[in-house]
Amino acid sequence: KRLQQTQAQVDEVVDIMRVNVDKVLERDQKLSELDNRADALQAGASQFEHSAHKLKQKYWWKNMKMMILLVAVILIILIAIVSTFCNIFMHRIILISIISEL
Repeated sequence: KRLQQTQAQVDEVVDIMRVNVDKVLERDQKLSELDNRADALQAGASQFEHSAHKLKQKYWWKNMKMMILLVAVILIILIAIVSTFCNIFMHRIILISIISEL
């Protein structure tokens, strides 16, 4: 009788251990899947960071070109205005000198 009780207890412990081993194996598989997904996310994040950096550079240069163009247009307009005023001023000086010679 005692031997049967001990055998029953051993069988129960063996069953519990099998369940525990199955759970550990299942947990290991889930951790492995989670690790793979984390690696994929990391790779995606790195690719996104690289793409974002390239896009930032592209638009920085685009904005810089636009600023240079804007400054050039403003300078051309200022030169045209100054040139026009200088031309008018010179014509007045010439006109005044011609009138004063008369």
